[in-house]
Amino acid sequence: MDYFTSALLSIYDQLIVTDKKGIILKSNGTRNSLFHTIKSASAGGSIKDVEQDLFSTSLAEEVMAKHEKKTFMQSSWQGLEMLVTAYPIESGEWVWAYKEINDSYPDNSGNQSGPVAESKKPSFPFVIRSNSMLEVLHKMQMVCDVSATVLLLGESGVGKEMAARAIHNMGKRSEGPFIPVNCGAIPENLIESELFGYVEGAFTSARKGGAMGKFTLAHKGILFLDEVGELPLNVQVKLLRVLQERIVTPIGSSTSHPVDIQVIAATNKSLEKMVKKGEFREDLYYRLHVVPIHLPPLRDRVDEIPYLVQFFLQKYNTLYNRMIAFTPDAIDMLCIHQWPGNVRELENIVERLTITSRTPEVDVTMIKEVLPIKEPKRTSTPVIDFLMPLQEAVDLVEEQLINMAMEQYKSLKLAAKVLEVSQPTMSRKYKKIRDKIEEARLSPVNKRTILEEQINKRLRSIAVVTAAIIPAEEVIRLQQNTNLSNSYSQKLKQKLTLIQEKEGVIEWVFIFSMTDDGRLIHLVADKGFVIEPMEEYIGPPEMMNIAYQAFNGKAGVTPIYEDKYGEWKTSLAPIIDDDGNIVAIVGCDYSKSYINSEMQRLSKQLKILI
Repeated sequence: MDYFTSALLSIYDQLIVTDKKGIILKSNGTRNSLFHTIKSASAGGSIKDVEQDLFSTSLAEEVMAKHEKKTFMQSSWQGLEMLVTAYPIESGEWVWAYKEINDSYPDNSGNQSGPVAESKKPSFPFVIRSNSMLEVLHKMQMVCDVSATVLLLGESGVGKEMAARAIHNMGKRSEGPFIPVNCGAIPENLIESELFGYVEGAFTSARKGGAMGKFTLAHKGILFLDEVGELPLNVQVKLLRVLQERIVTPIGSSTSHPVDIQVIAATNKSLEKMVKKGEFREDLYYRLHVVPIHLPPLRDRVDEIPYLVQFFLQKYNTLYNRMIAFTPDAIDMLCIHQWPGNVRELENIVERLTITSRTPEVDVTMIKEVLPIKEPKRTSTPVIDFLMPLQEAVDLVEEQLINMAMEQYKSLKLAAKVLEVSQPTMSRKYKKIRDKIEEARLSPVNKRTILEEQINKRLRSIAVVTAAIIPAEEVIRLQQNTNLSNSYSQKLKQKLTLIQEKEGVIEWVFIFSMTDDGRLIHLVADKGFVIEPMEEYIGPPEMMNIAYQAFNGKAGVTPIYEDKYGEWKTSLAPIIDDDGNIVAIVGCDYSKSYINSEMQRLSKQLKILI
């Protein structure tokens, strides 16, 4: 490495030199930079592929076309901000210099580009590279300088004790003791004496002079109660008293003494369910649940895995005097594992491979040897719980899967690998989805329009499929004999009621016929319908227009309208006999409140704020 490169690397995290076509000639950077996790950043790769792998927007072609120096910001798929400087040199080559401006510890104002005040940083490395863990850090900052009780929630291995130690190290009690207690590891007959202490002669095996309990030992500091859900009910009563009064009475003593402590409890169980079952005291639950902090599982923060791998590599390379690295493909393989053991399992794998690797680099083959990637169990549970045209269903499922993959992996390459499609295909399909969303960002009206289109598409499909499963000949016979007690009326009413109950969100399902003079007549409906059979329906223009279109063969969905029965959105479709004649129309009514809730659900799913 020459002096010029060394000097630049003292400022930037990564340097890439390309030819005039963007093919990478050289690539240098820090071992723990984000570029180390992607294969495209190596010699022979393309700067366009690098940008596609790392950033949500590719600017390489635009920059090179102008053939002049340019400095700009890029946002990675992980939400990191990077300062990029690109400039041509006399030989015709290009230099690309990248500097990550995010600190691992964003400030608590929500501005991710600034560091947290030194006094608020954990005194040991704490990898935070996802929005979910950023929220965890912000809550930790809020509780570290107060004495409020904290309840850490999360699966085994997510780092609850690490978070508790971070609160201790960041806060005003950092000079005091940190006393951890695993409530599930202490025998039930000993846990009371361990927590509260005892005096001499309190019980047969009591040591001379007695012993201080964990509460007393934690005075002026923090007591960490791990697996708090394992506490026996009789001990829960005493713990409640300590939390309420901040005084401790040792076993065998009639004298109480005050303690100045902050209690941090942790559990991987649902205390709410335990309360309902009578396994955990409700009053203690609310005493512990003052500031709950949920630590997400590793599978929900995949964007942190490359950084965690680098952190653990540095730790164990130093510990075992080794120089092991992971290839980008190996890190990809780790990213698509589900990690039931969370961060603890990941650390175990990295430590094992650091010790056992016979080569300087750990590749995919070695990952598979120690971490078999299991195929997910296939189930017959339908993804879509209502009938709709097949191509619409295929498009809907494809869009949902792509959104799910991108939400989880934050990387086109990883998402493509999981969905088993090529990266160009993944890029094209995801761009189409994003373009649709971008259209909705033009104005509040457009945002609402795109959501309404999504809802209308689904409601129209339900009406079309409903019309298709209603026998036209039964409708014709009912028109010929309108007696409410005839079998055709009862069969159709039963069928419509079944559809309404199965869908669960439809208020009413009905069949209308039309007289020669254009009046809409109610033939039959589900059992809860408000209009009597053979009664004329007269509605507002929004409803009547879509109904007349349905009688002309065009299925449709109304906007939200109001009639004397309430506020609705209705989907309507023609019922057609074997000769192609329209004999009636079927309608599905949806309440305004349901439509509004669906708008909110879709807006979150598609990330469109309304």
